[in-house]
Amino acid sequence: MTYTYTPKGVCSRQIDFEIDEQDGKQVVKNVRFTGGCSGNTQGVARLIEGMEVNDAIGRIGGIKCGMKGTSCPDQLSVALKEALANKA
Repeated sequence: MTYTYTPKGVCSRQIDFEIDEQDGKQVVKNVRFTGGCSGNTQGVARLIEGMEVNDAIGRIGGIKCGMKGTSCPDQLSVALKEALANKA
């Protein structure tokens, strides 16, 4: 299923991603950021591609950008959590 999330407190304006079920696991696919630091957001997207959703949340949740209380990776973790909650 495809999800769209509007991040808060960061430079990126939108995060699109899919969660796919593979072998009974929820897996992150096709992460795309609109806006933000292109190299960083592309790197995060590629690193979590194919990762189990809860593992991805654990790795990127809580990351901060400078003095901000959040970051694009952290906002992706929020989006993933929200998507899982809405699937249930």
